[in-house]
Order: sequence, then C-alpha cells, then structure tokens
Amino acid sequence: MSEPRAVAKKIEHVVPGVMRWGIHDDRIDFRSDAYAVVRGGEVVLIDPLPLSEKLLRGLGTVSAICLTARCHQRSAWRYRRKLGAKVYGPAGADDFEEPPDILYGRKERLPGDLLAVHAPGPTEAHYAFLLKSRGGILFIGDLLVKKDARLDFISDEHQDEPARTRRSVRKLLEIPFRTLCLDHGGTVVRQARQEVRRALGADGA
Repeated sequence: MSEPRAVAKKIEHVVPGVMRWGIHDDRIDFRSDAYAVVRGGEVVLIDPLPLSEKLLRGLGTVSAICLTARCHQRSAWRYRRKLGAKVYGPAGADDFEEPPDILYGRKERLPGDLLAVHAPGPTEAHYAFLLKSRGGILFIGDLLVKKDARLDFISDEHQDEPARTRRSVRKLLEIPFRTLCLDHGGTVVRQARQEVRRALGADGA
C-alpha cells in the first residue's frame, strides 16, 4: 500500500518518552496513528506516517523503524533512505515493498527496549510491542481501533481470520499494561484494561 498523502503537522506526548502523531489516511478514509519512542537518546519510530520536516528533526536522531505488520510500511522506506535508520519487520510477512534490514520474531527485544509480542490479527505475522515502563505501554497495531471514543474490532472483511484477532486481544489481558497505543484511533491512557474487556464483551468474543 502506498504512503499516505497527508502530512502530520503536530505531535503529542502520550507519556514521557512516547510521542504520537496522526492523520486522516486517504488510503482507508480513516484515522491512522504513528509513534516514536525516545529512550536514552535513541529514537525509534513505530509504524511511521508522514511528519513535517520540522517535527521530524525535533525528534532527534532516529536509529530504527519497527513495523508491527506488513500493512504498516507507510513511510518506513522513505525514512530509511532519508534518516539511515534500520527497518525491523516481522518474520513470516510477505510482499514488503522493500526488504527490511532485520526480521524479528516472538519475544525478541527490539530497539527502544521494545519486546515483540506475537499477536496474530488481520494477518498471522502481526505483532504488538511492549514497553515495560510506567506500568506497561502496549502498541497493538490493528488488533483494535477506536471509533466514537470506544475500542472496537476492525471489520471482519479486512481480516483473514476474525476469530484469531479476538484470541489475541483476550491474551493481551495476560500482559501487564496501563496504556494502549493504537494504529487507528490514537491512545487509551485511562482504564485501558477495562476498555479492552468492554470491547470483548460488546463483541461477544
């Protein structure tokens, strides 16, 4: 999927050391979000979207780009060429527009002290990233989206196996976290675990 046309003109702090920016994504006619993790002078982009030059420079030196799934390549390759950052992609994914520098698997430690958690979703090679700080910050890709201020599942028509995504979301509750970072809909910083349970209950999963 090609890079979105829109460029984010603002960035916000989710918690200290984690930043988010979002756009209206013309490719899917919905909101998309991307993140940066800053730890010890290291900047890691997660599923990056186009960001204004000024804000991109303001992040600092980007050392790595981590993709939760093949469908989140977005601005990764342009930023790899521009910034010289290595791209980490999930092993088992296919049809990358360009080859990742490094393929990762389950329970691997990624730059930014991110832990790769295999969480099959719309595709089998789909991962969540856990940052074990501030009670746990969990980047969950496409497992859930936020619509009208509530968590929900992506439409079944956009998933290989909808039941697989439900299983992965239930397993999220086995992980200690306080903050959820979604690729579509922003973040949940209050009562995140309760919101996940509510989404499962509303779905009947």
